[in-house]
Amino acid sequence: MNIERIQAALRDAGIDSWLFYDHHGRDPLAYRILGLDADAHVTRRWFYRVPASGEPQKLVHRIESMRLDALPGSKKEYSTWQELDGSLAALLEGAKTIAMQYSPHNAIPAVGMVDAGTVEAVRRLGKEVVSSADLVSQFEAVLSATQIDSHFVAQRKVDAVLAAAWQELGARVRGNGTDEFAMVKFISEAFRREGLVWEHGPNVSCGPNSADSHYEPTAGSSRRIRSGDFVLIDLWAKLPDPGAVYYDITWTGVVDREPTDRERTIFDTVRAARDAAIARVQHAFAAGEPIRGCDADDAAREVIRAAGYAEWFTHRTGHNIGVEIHGAGAHLDNLETHDVRRILPHTCFSVEPGIYFAGEFGVRSEVNMITWSGRAEVTGRPQSELVRI
Repeated sequence: MNIERIQAALRDAGIDSWLFYDHHGRDPLAYRILGLDADAHVTRRWFYRVPASGEPQKLVHRIESMRLDALPGSKKEYSTWQELDGSLAALLEGAKTIAMQYSPHNAIPAVGMVDAGTVEAVRRLGKEVVSSADLVSQFEAVLSATQIDSHFVAQRKVDAVLAAAWQELGARVRGNGTDEFAMVKFISEAFRREGLVWEHGPNVSCGPNSADSHYEPTAGSSRRIRSGDFVLIDLWAKLPDPGAVYYDITWTGVVDREPTDRERTIFDTVRAARDAAIARVQHAFAAGEPIRGCDADDAAREVIRAAGYAEWFTHRTGHNIGVEIHGAGAHLDNLETHDVRRILPHTCFSVEPGIYFAGEFGVRSEVNMITWSGRAEVTGRPQSELVRI
């Protein structure tokens, strides 16, 4: 944790203080940003105020008085709830705007860690509670050069595994046969050989299963993959190093045939939506203009809406990517949530619009982007047409 950096961010945002709070490990963001032990046994409420200028302050229960000792700043202890109320008022004295892990109307649930009652307690003291969402992005989603390098190493390895998976799938279909789960095992084994790690998955979806955007095959429910089938592969992995960043992509293809006109039309529409979001981000960064996650989502969604397929695009356009596959930065979302967080330089995220026809097939085309000061780039090779397997 770098107090000076947090204070500089507060001054830039015009916010008086950032108030961190936890009870029973409810706010993992606070533990990561402050560098605290996320596995610590926390049974009493603690508060940590970082002012825009000056010394940080701690408020802890006497039974767990050591809980914030690793952090700089003065400490005050409490036991009773009456003492807590008075101590909290003293802790926040002189501050007007207080950032907390709070999202108005819960518009961004990933940031809404503080319970409503605690927000009420702070407001009752005459303070304006504002969302820490953009601050969280700065301290959780902005990547170091080493982390960005790890993403590109994962990109090269995952891209190679995907290419091998398409070849293996075709050979198995034309040989002794295969199914979705068997191909998941093939990809997982290839990941292990490449020294990669990943959360659950990957996903190989065949035919109507590709229309389920969160389908995951199991040994007991796996569908046979046959000549003539439509196939979607979604895979993600990273290096096992601390701080390593994920690479996450989705491609689609057809087995032993040319795509139908309808499949081509849907793929072309999804590709155009993907490229519209990419272009919107790239234009903003090249021009030095701020762009929010919802703005990029709008760019993709408008293409699909104009083509007449809006009701079949049922998820956000993309998600932040970091050491977790779904990171804590801005998502490209104006559907499931209204994500007004800015897309910051040196962050990574997916762009993955999709169109899904239940009982038939679904197309998703997913790439990742890295942003820099003044530019944004796609990592890996975007899919330009349906794969012929």
